[in-house]
Amino acid sequence: MAKAKRKFVCQQCGTVSGRWQGQCDDCGEWNSIVEEAAETVFSARHDLQTGGRAISLIGLDSDVRLPDRTSTGIAEFDRALGGGIVSGSATLIGGDPGIGKSTLLLQAAARIAARGLPVAYISGEEAADQVRLRARRLGLGTAPVQLASATSVRDILTTLGEGEPPALLVIDSIQTMHSDLIEGAPGTVSQVRASAQELIRFAKQRGTALVMVGHVTKDGSIAGPRVLEHMVDTVLSFEGERSHQYRILRAIKNRFGGTDEIGVFAMVAEGLEEVANPSALFLTHRDESVTGATVFPALEGTRPVLVEIQALVVRLSSGATPRRAVVGWDSGRLAMVLAVLEARCGLSFSTCEVYLNVAGGYRLSDPAADLAVAAALMSALAERPVPADVVLFGEIALSGEIRPVAHAPLRLRESAKLGFNRAYVPAAAADGVKGISVSGYRALSQLVDQMLGRG
Repeated sequence: MAKAKRKFVCQQCGTVSGRWQGQCDDCGEWNSIVEEAAETVFSARHDLQTGGRAISLIGLDSDVRLPDRTSTGIAEFDRALGGGIVSGSATLIGGDPGIGKSTLLLQAAARIAARGLPVAYISGEEAADQVRLRARRLGLGTAPVQLASATSVRDILTTLGEGEPPALLVIDSIQTMHSDLIEGAPGTVSQVRASAQELIRFAKQRGTALVMVGHVTKDGSIAGPRVLEHMVDTVLSFEGERSHQYRILRAIKNRFGGTDEIGVFAMVAEGLEEVANPSALFLTHRDESVTGATVFPALEGTRPVLVEIQALVVRLSSGATPRRAVVGWDSGRLAMVLAVLEARCGLSFSTCEVYLNVAGGYRLSDPAADLAVAAALMSALAERPVPADVVLFGEIALSGEIRPVAHAPLRLRESAKLGFNRAYVPAAAADGVKGISVSGYRALSQLVDQMLGRG
């Protein structure tokens, strides 16, 4: 019998090598390579074109029944999932420690169980009494949720296979599970992969909706092998800062819906509370105009969210190196907007420190925010406030042209609904919406001339 080869696996990226080394060549992490038991090597010595089982092939035009969905009873959670949890699906939810993953899933499990559906909550990190105490703090102590504290996948599946399969199975968390068929401690690449595979197989065969909690690394990505995200149907990211009240549940991958919807929550004493109007979280209520502050109607899926962009420009003495600091936006895009303002509009920021912040801890990736950022920078530099009843959106090209963006009428309608009377937008989107006055601009220099009073 051939001697089994030794295998060393990086616990961060899953790279396999034949020898141990201090640093992984692929991801650059130190002391992350661990020796694991070699897997059984299958040598295909026979012709694989015969001896198999014939599979059925169907056409793309065949009728397909839409998957059954179960509402979680939390509208914002259902929105991020695409309308509810699909029976037989596997969902992975990740987020920073203490962000509210277990709280959200416990609330959803309690609401589903209250409708008479069987729900099982398996905690591998906390004792059952700890989960029960948290449920009482949330006012869910009487919910008919079947609770257990276990880490053995064999024990969990044996228990669940004895009776009626649950409609929802929550595993908190997948990094604490282990399979006795694989050598290695819980949390290693092979254990996470094998445990998730067995749980997903059970969910597919029995029609159970599986939700697994995943740990995250220091850079915010889900820990463990990347293949884990490929194995599941839906990957959700729970975002937010501990210093801020709000939480955002964002879909990164969804085989049963879109990835452009978000769910917005607020952390209160009774747990996570849905936020029907997210714009109220990110807008600063002020009675008078302030220099360097503009309002941008961002779009998350089909939901407009109005956020405030704040800029501060500080003039420095000659010879000092100016600083650029950004919170909530791409620093590279800020550098591009500053370059366009200087090259195309005649504004100089070379001797100024520039600070940009998106209020409320919100993170923007929409290029339509270019115009609102540029207006905030101009306002801060010239110390001329933008009127408080104005919203701005538009993408800025390197030529200084203001390009149109998607869903302009939807952004305008939401702005009008929240009491804004005017909008500065690209010329192509200047048709307007009832209740709001729209001004269209073809070039950024036109807006600069208007704001600075240049004739």
